[in-house]
Amino acid sequence: MLAQEGKAKKQLINELKELRQKIAEVEKLADMYGIELDYHGFCKTNPVNPIETSRRGIFVSGVFQSPMDIPESVFSASGAGSQCGEFLDHQRGKLSKERIYPPEKDVSEEEPRIGVFVCHCGTNIGRVVDVPSTVEYALTLPNVVYAQEQLFSCATDSAQSIAEMIREKGLNRVVVAACSPRTLEPLFRDTLREAGINQYFFEMANIREHCSWVHSREKEDATQKAKDITRMSIARACHLEPLQEMDLPVNRTALVVGGGIAGMTCALSIANQGHEVYLLEKDTDLGGTARRIHYTLDGVDVQAYLRDLVHKVYQHPLIHVSTDAIITEATGYVGNFVTKVKSERGGIEIKHGAAVIAVGADVYKPTEYLYGENDRVMTNLELEDRIIKGEERLINSRSLVMIQCVGCRQEDRNYCARICCNQSIKNALKLKKITPRMDIYILFRDIRTYGFAEDYYREASNNDVKFIRYEPHDKPQVEAVEEDGQRILRITATDLILGRKLSIDADYLALAAAVIPPVGNREISQFFKVSLGPDGFFQEAHVKLRPVEFGTEGVYLCGLAHYPKHIPEAINQAYGAASRALTLLSHDTVTVSGSVCEVGEKKCMGCGACISACTYGAIEFRKTREGKKAVVNPVLCKGDGLCNAKCPTGAIFLKHYTDEDLLSQI
Repeated sequence: MLAQEGKAKKQLINELKELRQKIAEVEKLADMYGIELDYHGFCKTNPVNPIETSRRGIFVSGVFQSPMDIPESVFSASGAGSQCGEFLDHQRGKLSKERIYPPEKDVSEEEPRIGVFVCHCGTNIGRVVDVPSTVEYALTLPNVVYAQEQLFSCATDSAQSIAEMIREKGLNRVVVAACSPRTLEPLFRDTLREAGINQYFFEMANIREHCSWVHSREKEDATQKAKDITRMSIARACHLEPLQEMDLPVNRTALVVGGGIAGMTCALSIANQGHEVYLLEKDTDLGGTARRIHYTLDGVDVQAYLRDLVHKVYQHPLIHVSTDAIITEATGYVGNFVTKVKSERGGIEIKHGAAVIAVGADVYKPTEYLYGENDRVMTNLELEDRIIKGEERLINSRSLVMIQCVGCRQEDRNYCARICCNQSIKNALKLKKITPRMDIYILFRDIRTYGFAEDYYREASNNDVKFIRYEPHDKPQVEAVEEDGQRILRITATDLILGRKLSIDADYLALAAAVIPPVGNREISQFFKVSLGPDGFFQEAHVKLRPVEFGTEGVYLCGLAHYPKHIPEAINQAYGAASRALTLLSHDTVTVSGSVCEVGEKKCMGCGACISACTYGAIEFRKTREGKKAVVNPVLCKGDGLCNAKCPTGAIFLKHYTDEDLLSQI
């Protein structure tokens, strides 16, 4: 026991030493670049632009900005890129050089000559899988003429080594046994182009996520599985065919759907970098949900900020605003979209290369706790409005109760609205500042004031705001009663610490109403061929790697349309979406994948099963001499293969994933 305590103490001392060292490094970095740190030792940022540091021209992203998860780190990094782009726009294109690849070698008449490169991935693969043994095994397989191990196959020197081996050994197929192709396949395909062979002669064997990470305690079995996965990839590589990608012209105009803080911020960032932007807003005025927010937890005057933002949007010569706008049709593909809109200006047709979905969210209208029946029951936003107006009856009241998680974290809406805890604590602190004697109770399930907002949670507690936890199966009960000629609200709740029921007589009740997706989301998703998540918000292509992109190329998202978030988070993501859109719009052409579906006309019987299966509208009927036949538009096709599975005659196939390719692996 004493030995364990001594070990734990030693570990704690080492961790504290590491922490002090990291703090010193951060302070040194801040001093070197002349930027300020905040009270917690993180980078001090602009409250209405969390990417902007205290020094002009220096931007910040990731956890140095504040504690955040991977998706927020990724889109704040993209956002920092967009703000750098605004800052350096006058120099855009002056130093860039077009990449020139060597002529592609025709290997169609050659027998497969496969090179295999097995990655240690540091210790991610190497500590579990016997990499040298896997390399030796690969050399015994048919058509493999070269194999080697690499510490990090994705490193620049490793990629150069692969290109050199292709040229030196005359390789015409390459298999890299490493991590997920989702992450690094584009890099390795580019390496093949550098070496002068078609990029679709590349195959990736995932021996990290599919092997070493899931079999970390079974090293022998993991090694055998790694060999099997590598063998399958080699078998498939033998059947790969060269494919050609297509270059399409890009319309360098952007469309932003939604004129809230996120939509306006995104539109301004794109326009500030020289691109025309059409900004659509369904309401009469710009501002979205922010029109109902007056102040933030850290004291920002939201209405003043909003007025300035709206002014900048209307004054910008490259931004065209349409209010009372309704989208009636959206067609096209990446780089070349056409959206038809009805607005106060009449009907217009907008041609654009990229679209950003920033339609915001709505607030749940409670049906519980006497809301709508008693004028003393209100939502947090309504409470904030009354505080700002200085409503005398509210300000002079003796007690107020707030109930959290109203309309969310329940069976029909099983998600956290994320912003409600901060909102309640913000209003509680505001009321305590105005009327210190007021009794304020917050009935909660979990307080989720993440990041720096924990400071305000402690401040509220220190200011005698009382927090009482309740369980979802035992929610608070509210009734309107009259005692001694006074109308009061009696809230009954079980205090889990005291283990008994409490009865609180309150003058007012504020409900932390859920943030919910707008009813028009489904229609927007169908127009732009993008996905909705199970909760009705828009769903990104990949939660960590592509948090502002959709599976449909050329369409991006930001703000509350994605999920409930605070204003600084929405601004972070708005700049991130602008950055990704500009990556497309800054080019004259966009490249479309060669891995698309194709129809064998003789086998097609015109049943239309493939057309109904395609969510991208890439397949249509065309009249031929033999009747109507399905035809694929390769520009719209995303290569998901659903149509293949639906076709009863096997007439439709996906290039690079043919039956022959896949069956060879089995």
